[in-house]
Amino acid sequence: MKDLSMHILDIARNSVRAGATEIFIGIEEKPGTNEYIIRIDDNGCGMDAGELAKATDPFYTSRTTRKVGLGLPLLKQNAESTGGRFTISSEKNKGTKVTAVFGFNHVDRPILGDITGTLMILFLSSEKINFIYRHETPLGRFNVTTSEIKKILDGVPMYDPKIRNFLTDYLSMNLKQIQISE
Repeated sequence: MKDLSMHILDIARNSVRAGATEIFIGIEEKPGTNEYIIRIDDNGCGMDAGELAKATDPFYTSRTTRKVGLGLPLLKQNAESTGGRFTISSEKNKGTKVTAVFGFNHVDRPILGDITGTLMILFLSSEKINFIYRHETPLGRFNVTTSEIKKILDGVPMYDPKIRNFLTDYLSMNLKQIQISE
């Protein structure tokens, strides 16, 4: 995958398929400690110890429509190739937590890419899922949750073109104010 937002989209879609009703996506840009951290936590069906042990094997997938699962293995490889690390923990019927730490200044760290587009795809993918997004940098913090957005909209669907355009602009403007790397 060419950028980190595509990794985030792939892992979050795994969470959706796992039946999650709440998905947390966090990004921390920490140039002072040379870390770029991505965290995705969900409350989906989780994995047992056997599934978890195979989760980063590219020749294993729980999906029946294909024979390989490259999302987690590629994220792990990309993080480790920058001197970073990758962890995954999961508990059956409780959810999964994925953390990828990249070397912030490493030449091989992929760019974030279109995180606004990724968030919009996820936010519009299911009215039943509460997405929580937090992005922190030395310049500030931006938080948004779809439950707050839905409360403000009071029944107006997020896929309404005016709402979609507003949300896209809102996300872009707020992220542009705090991001220090591209």
